[in-house]
Order: sequence, then structure tokens, then C-alpha cells
Amino acid sequence: MKLADKIKLPEGRRLEFKEELPSNADFAKTVIAFANDAGGEVFIGIKNNPRELVGISENQLDRVENKISNIIHDSCTPVVQPEVSFLTEEGKHIIRVYIHRGNNPPYFLKNKGKEGGTFVRVGSSNRLGDRDTILRLERLAANISFDAELTYSKDFRELALDEFATFFKEKTKEELTENVLEKLDLIVDEQGQKRASNALILLSNDKLKEQLFPNAKIECPRFKGTKPGNFIDQKSFSGSIIGHAELALNFVKRHISEGTKNYDGVYRNDRWEYPIIALREVIRNAVIHRDYSLTGKDIKIAIFDDKMEITSPGKLMPSVDFDEMSAGQSDVRNKVLAPVFKRLGLIEQWGNGLQLIADDLKEYPEIKLNWSEPGMAFRVSFVNTHYLLQQELQQELQQELEHELEHELEHELEHESLFTKVIKVISTKDINTKGIASNLGQKNISGPLKKTLNNLLEKSLIEWTIPEKPKSKNQQYRITNRGIAFLQLLKKDKQDRNI
Repeated sequence: MKLADKIKLPEGRRLEFKEELPSNADFAKTVIAFANDAGGEVFIGIKNNPRELVGISENQLDRVENKISNIIHDSCTPVVQPEVSFLTEEGKHIIRVYIHRGNNPPYFLKNKGKEGGTFVRVGSSNRLGDRDTILRLERLAANISFDAELTYSKDFRELALDEFATFFKEKTKEELTENVLEKLDLIVDEQGQKRASNALILLSNDKLKEQLFPNAKIECPRFKGTKPGNFIDQKSFSGSIIGHAELALNFVKRHISEGTKNYDGVYRNDRWEYPIIALREVIRNAVIHRDYSLTGKDIKIAIFDDKMEITSPGKLMPSVDFDEMSAGQSDVRNKVLAPVFKRLGLIEQWGNGLQLIADDLKEYPEIKLNWSEPGMAFRVSFVNTHYLLQQELQQELQQELEHELEHELEHELEHESLFTKVIKVISTKDINTKGIASNLGQKNISGPLKKTLNNLLEKSLIEWTIPEKPKSKNQQYRITNRGIAFLQLLKKDKQDRNI
């Protein structure tokens, strides 16, 4: 990426701007935080707030470069090898310091030691790592994942594995024997004694799982409105993590529409309100790749009127970039769990998850995918960009309801009449008059049905598919955006009354 484009980006996990070289300690903390995480770059000579290209005097470049090298060499351990380069933009000189992701974490300040000098990157800030953070970095250096660590609290033969065993047999047609558990590294022989791994505890529905990993669960709230607050529905899924993704996806399906109309006038009966394949992949990734070593944090799938957010404990793996979905990226945090999920068909192919998400999103131009890293978590948001349009339509319609549609709305809130039955039928697909009558259980096209159709046409809640030929034998009806807004307004008012 060109510097002119990079300057427009916000500071974050891999990027920082400095008007001038910071103090020795502050600069060293940034270098250590980048090395302990995904790597990153510092641009010196660019003011951050407000963003402004200030530059460094040309006769100061060598002095600043030497100082950078000395700070890193004198303050950081293990050894960090930076890449320092000079850039010129708009006639001004900039120094770029690139820090690679370290192969031997944890990196820390020499004068503070490991316990008091290990820093990690959280968003755009550097934070002192606690003991759990240091342990995670040490596991990373040793290429040992948290789920592979052994537990000594209980013999694996005493664990309640019935949920996992049932699921395993259903998917593989095999019994979950001791031999299978060993092949999957769910139990490991340690000095002649077979021990359960953390992965097996997580896959169990044993009380020990709730004791060791009480937050290895998914919380699913459906909020009323666009912000957290009033609940319409809420579910919590604990027990074996093997079924969490499916249970959470079923909860999501209960709260989004199927067979909705897109906003170009095309109707598809199999089209969900949100890209269901993309949602499935994101939810599965949240379960498979979350950081189970983080205590006090669970997966949250929050549904709002205008968006859906999936938040998983643990930052995105350093080598994965959600902005490059077609690159076939794959990085595994849980080295025991991931192969188990693949064996069960919950991972289709290594590296194709992001591609599946990207492909599914192509069918939903109105849904925008955003991702962020709030604290020590990774969040994916599916935002319905047409929600605002629908809100505007509903506000416009609300004003009209005070006049021409007030009677219909009040009537429908009391009992569903032909008016709403007809518009609901038309909302599912393009359909002719005979088809509407059939859906309503009428053998013939009645006078009241014709009158209702004319009423809906006059109020622009439905329209003809061939408006230039009203009497065409191929003529059908379809719902308008105003019609969709009317149905949503009717649903909203009914919910309000129930609340």
C-alpha cells in the first residue's frame, strides 16, 4: 500500500503514527507489543491527531535512525531486528520502522524483566501483559496450544462424554473409543498414565467443564432496536462445545426472515434476510478458533434490528487478514480441536472459510461486513445498509397511516383480515390473482378479493409486474417497499403491544 493511502488509515493493531520519535521507554513498548503480536509499523514524521504530514528535517534522518536502532538494541529482549527505511511524501521526509512478528515471544523490556516488561497490542494501544498473557506467548513460542495442555483433575474414563459421543457417531458412524480419543490427541500418554487434554474437557458435558471453563459457552441475545437494552429473546448454550455452532445458528434463524425480497425488485423464496452460509462460517470459526485460555469471556451473538454481531474471545490470528478473504488463509489457534471439527465435517477444507463468506456476501449487496478487535476479542458485524431506508419508509408510512391507512392498521392489530392476508401472500413471491385465491383457500376469485387487490394497488403497497399491460395474461402482483414497510410496522406495533 502506498504511503499516501496508508496515512488515511486509523491507528490500530499493526499501525502507529508519531510526529517525532517518542521517549525511549514508550517507543520500546510499541516495538515489544508489535513483536509479541502480529508485527506492525511505526511512521515517524506524521502527526496522528489531527492526521498531518509534518516530516523530519533531512539533516536529522541519520541521527534519528541511529537512535531507533540503539533504543531497540538496548531496551528489548530477546533480540528484535527492525527494518528502518526513509520515505518521501509531498516533499517531506518520513521514517518507517517495520517490526516483524517475533518467533521467540514473549519480548519484554530488559530493565523491567518478563513479569513487568511484557507488552501486547490491544487496538491502538500498548498494554502490560498479565501472567496469563505471558503464558499464552510462551505456549506460542513452544508451538503448544492451550487446548493440548493436560488436566489432572479427573480420569478421562470418568468424564461425561455422551453428548460428544452421540454427535461423533452420528457424523462418522464410529464409536468414540479410547483408541479414537488417543488418535485425535484428546487423551495423551504421560509417563504411562493417560491424561485428558483441555480439548476433551471442552468437548465433554461434564461438571468439570463448567468448573474449569465456565465461559466456554455462547450467549445469544435478540435486542429490540439498534442498541443493547431490551431483550426480545435470549438463549445461553453451554454443555459440550461440539453442538454450540448449530444451536446458535438455529437461534439466529428464528430471528431473521426467510424468503425476503431484495431491493432491486427480485424475489427469491430461498433467500434469507442475512447470508446464512457466511453466518454459519463466522459462528463456526468463533467456536473453533476462540481463545479458551481467556477467562471470564464467552462468545456473544447479538441480533439487532439493523445488524448482527458475533464476538469471540481472542484477537484474530496474526497471519489472517479479514480484508483478504480470497487469499485462502488458514491459521489454527486450537491445534487439537480444529482437526476434530474437521473430522466431523464442521470444517470443510482448510483455508476456504473466508472464501465461502466472501462468495455468500456477493449475493447480498445490501449487507456490509465489518470486523474489529475490541480489546482482547474479535468481532464480525453483518450490517443491513437498507435498514435506514426502511426506517425512512416506515416514518413516511406512519404519517400516512394517520390518514388513509389508519383504519387498516388498527383493524389488523385486532384481527388479521383479508387486507393483510393478501399482502402477506404477495410478499412471499410474485403471484397472479388465481394463485392468491388458491393460497387463501378460495375456489374462485371472489369480489372481496378483487376489491382488496385494488385497495392495495391504490395505496401502493403492491404493484403489477407488467404495469404497461394491465390486462396481460402473464400479469402478477408483487409487494413494494411501502408494502414491506407496512408489514414491518404492523409486526413492530404488535410486538410493542405485547411488551
